[in-house]
Amino acid sequence: MKNFILEFKQFAMRGNVIDLAVAVVIGTAFGRITSSLVDNIIMPFLGILMGGINLSDYSFTFIHSTITYGVFIQSVIEFILIAFAVFVFVKVLSKVKETLIRTEEVKPTPPPSEEVLLLREIRDSVKQ
Repeated sequence: MKNFILEFKQFAMRGNVIDLAVAVVIGTAFGRITSSLVDNIIMPFLGILMGGINLSDYSFTFIHSTITYGVFIQSVIEFILIAFAVFVFVKVLSKVKETLIRTEEVKPTPPPSEEVLLLREIRDSVKQ
């Protein structure tokens, strides 16, 4: 039992697990922000453009069940916004990474110091 607890502790404290936990928390918060954006800004704006229609009110009753397809349409729009935001974020991150790698490759090496040049001369004269 002690080994099991020790292995679990090592697993839980790995960098990847902690990074994943942080990503989940940030993703949840981002999801809430996106939901608020869709529910409070985009959907009312679309409703105004469509002549005062509120998509979340769209539903129909089938036998004794209410099918709220307007809420589903809002969820699809929310998904598209989240996917687009993640796409843009990854694109920007890739561009920044590429730029950083390119600038590291282009960096010229500084010229050797006078001491290094002197040591090279000494080395070359000893070889002869």
